[in-house]
Amino acid sequence: MKNMLSRPYRWAVIYSILLAFSVSYTLLDTFVLPKSLADASQISLPSTTTSGSSTEATSPEASTGLEQSEAVVTDTSYEDENIKINIDTVRKYDSTLYIADIQVSDPSYLKTALANHAYGRNITETTSDIAEENNAIFAINGDFYGFRDDGYVLRNGVAYRDTARSGDNDALVIDKDGNLSIVSEGEVSLDSLSDQGAWQVLSFGPGLVEDGNIVVDSSSEVGQAMRSNPRTAIGQVSELHYIVIVSDGRTSESEGLSLLQLAQELKDLGCTIAYNLDGGGSSTMYFNGEVINKPTSGRSIGERKVSDIVYIGY
Repeated sequence: MKNMLSRPYRWAVIYSILLAFSVSYTLLDTFVLPKSLADASQISLPSTTTSGSSTEATSPEASTGLEQSEAVVTDTSYEDENIKINIDTVRKYDSTLYIADIQVSDPSYLKTALANHAYGRNITETTSDIAEENNAIFAINGDFYGFRDDGYVLRNGVAYRDTARSGDNDALVIDKDGNLSIVSEGEVSLDSLSDQGAWQVLSFGPGLVEDGNIVVDSSSEVGQAMRSNPRTAIGQVSELHYIVIVSDGRTSESEGLSLLQLAQELKDLGCTIAYNLDGGGSSTMYFNGEVINKPTSGRSIGERKVSDIVYIGY
């Protein structure tokens, strides 16, 4: 009788071990193990005509004719003949806000980059590391595309993921002329956006300002987020003129912003369109070789590794 009972018991133990291993591997594969799906190290850049309007993309080796001139640089500013950046630090809403006013002479200076120059799952680096690898002058975290399996991903003219998020979700489009627009992922395909001149598509949101009007309210929030958070957002004032805001949050020194507060700031600074990027522990502003805000997840001060950045550089 003892032998007859022990065999099923042994199989039950073996089955439990295999099941635990399978579940553990699935979790590791989904959330931990890096998996590169495409090489992003070779990208093409938008070329421009003498009038400044974009033409077809050129090869990575082709020159855009844009060369870096001697720059005047301070702790809070950068200026050469093509790029002008000024950063202010202000206190508002019991929070610290870092506001960058950016003007460029050509749309090719507004770029994105992926961690480790690769598109894939769980491929992450800090914003500052990605920025340094791409010789960025200024950078912020992007949409952390690698945290999800859906949401459009188009970077530097290359389509990596064409699966829309379910429901009513906003995506940010940056076209070849450097203009920002906001679309509903469920209403337009990535192919059609590419055909219409999209050069970057980031999938986070929501949109904050459209046509100069605030499009969020006091109840608006990113799913599963706190009411006040570290935030990252980008807006456009006019042609090739952008505003970026990163706010600290979740600390005794800085409470963080609501989406409505963030939208109000961008509107007051003249943005006719603005979009919310990944926030929380991801929110990071990098300038001239340094992280200038205090990224935090609420447990410690320090950069979170992310999938991607938006940056200004040559």
